[in-house]
Amino acid sequence: MKTYFKFFFLVKILLLRQSYQKLSALSLVATFLSKNEILKQRLFRRFLAFRLFFIGALNMQITILAYWIYDISHDVRLVGELGLWEAIPAIGCSFISGHFIDQKEKRNILLTCSFIYILSALYFCGLSVWHGEELTTDVTVRLVFLGIFIGGVVRSFIGPTTFTMVSLLVQRDKLASATSWSSTAWYIGSVGGPLIGGLLIGFVGVKISLLIVAFLLSLAFLSMLFIPRQEILKKDKEPILKSLKQGLRFVFKTPIILSVLSLDMFAVLFGGAVALLPVYAKDILKVGEMGFGVLRAAPGVGAIFTMLILSFLPLEKKPGIKLLLAITGFGICMIVFGVSTWFPLSVAMLVLGGMFDAVSVVIRGTILQLHTPDEMRGRVAAVNTMFISSSNELGEVESGYTAAWMGTVNSVVFGGSMTLVVVLFTILLVPSLRALKLKK
Repeated sequence: MKTYFKFFFLVKILLLRQSYQKLSALSLVATFLSKNEILKQRLFRRFLAFRLFFIGALNMQITILAYWIYDISHDVRLVGELGLWEAIPAIGCSFISGHFIDQKEKRNILLTCSFIYILSALYFCGLSVWHGEELTTDVTVRLVFLGIFIGGVVRSFIGPTTFTMVSLLVQRDKLASATSWSSTAWYIGSVGGPLIGGLLIGFVGVKISLLIVAFLLSLAFLSMLFIPRQEILKKDKEPILKSLKQGLRFVFKTPIILSVLSLDMFAVLFGGAVALLPVYAKDILKVGEMGFGVLRAAPGVGAIFTMLILSFLPLEKKPGIKLLLAITGFGICMIVFGVSTWFPLSVAMLVLGGMFDAVSVVIRGTILQLHTPDEMRGRVAAVNTMFISSSNELGEVESGYTAAWMGTVNSVVFGGSMTLVVVLFTILLVPSLRALKLKK
């Protein structure tokens, strides 16, 4: 009898424990949904699917192309030029893309851009088939650069249009949450794309991998296809030069927006150590290819983790101070990473730096959404694209030249220190940023 009661008591405890775990899980889900009501909106979920598939596919594609170009040419300089061939048209065309984006229907722009990217993915797949049989390596590389250049032109339109689309799909008081989730989808695609691309190369080869990229871009196209056409907010036509002048004047005469863009641009320009990660993996930390993969993924992992935290704890109070603290933290992480010779500490600093960067991205995106007039979103987003795109590419150039001049470690430490200097100057020159409130 005692054995029976003991067994009954044990079963009862296990059942109560399971019930408690179910209630805890349900409570967690309920809390999550209450903090993220934006995810209940079907059109916004479709937009997130589009963003995830699209960004993931493009990051897969550039990873596969970089590997393929090096594999057929054995010239590392050609791999470095891939990003430059995309950045030049993306930055150059951003001067005019904002004007057209403000005056055109946004959903059709995204559909058109997606369709062009699908064709480009099939184009790259065709090049991989014809290489060696009908195309020499030199011709193949030039044709790949041509495809990348066309993609850069399209990129100058798709970035600002995506930014504008968010404000058309959600209510103004949900923009902060929507921006956070849009950034989360971007980070997941940015981290998962290269990882999946690398695995696909090993399992199915370059040709099939590029075909899978086209398939994922098709899923992005279908996700956007089921979103209805959106209203055109700027219906009055004006000369393109006048339109561009108004957009630039608005940015440069709005201290909050200008300070946010400048702060992020210089932080990326001086604080980016990603371009030097191969040197750290091989010569400083001596962790080889596997270690390089861990270092490369670390910032993205930190960013995704932070985005999930922000889904419960939105950044609504004192965003200006939090932005300054985030970029300060990013600069300190880069300095510590620069001097570290211990692999776990280096990884930790990159993860933490990615977390700070994610906070910066969300706050910057929210500020731009809330402080930009509806009829000017395309032009302001285009200026943002120029700031961020130029800082990413120029940051790699800056890292390379300073590393050659003063050494790799000194280069990273210098970049992190300059990030802190930029924050200090922003505090002194734009005191209103500290008192900024996210207006509804």
